[in-house]
Amino acid sequence: MDIKDATLMMMAESADHPAVASLAESAYQRLASGEPVDYRLLDDLIGEASGKGVLRSLHAKYGPVGHEAIVGPILTEIGRQKPIRSRGYAAPADPETDPLRASRSARPCPRTEERGSDEGADE
Repeated sequence: MDIKDATLMMMAESADHPAVASLAESAYQRLASGEPVDYRLLDDLIGEASGKGVLRSLHAKYGPVGHEAIVGPILTEIGRQKPIRSRGYAAPADPETDPLRASRSARPCPRTEERGSDEGADE
């Protein structure tokens, strides 16, 4: 099944859910006219279908193989188009302010501080 057939099936199977049907119809119309479909439209379609229980009903009606045949091409296209967010390069933090990299002498030890204040209280 190709993505055009998958969006047509989503449109047909989501007739009870106008928001899902509208998104599926929009994607299908673009594909049928030879236009590219942006991943955001497909991502919204899958998200809305998931929220409305359409994906669950597809799985119940067609089983895992049929579900994958319908949803798979849409997810593949999303995966092909959607940019991967870079975590970016973080500038090195000051080691003395970073508690995981600070030297031992720069970090106060809570146990030592508690003992020091307890000893002064006994006198």
